[in-house]
Amino acid sequence: MYTYIGGYGRDEVEPSAFDNMGWIEIVFGGIVALGFGFWQLWSINREIARDKEKAGKECAQEKD
Repeated sequence: MYTYIGGYGRDEVEPSAFDNMGWIEIVFGGIVALGFGFWQLWSINREIARDKEKAGKECAQEKD
């Protein structure tokens, strides 16, 4: 969004505070997506560790 300044024949554009909103949206969306991805990775790794521990206990009980 640009604000025109000047009079007749002047097409200079004054920078606006809203010029960088696209980049802000891209960065915010990327942070949300990466956060969700890392949360999924952490969650799956915890579940795998739980399954390995459960399988280890079952294997130890079978040997006894």
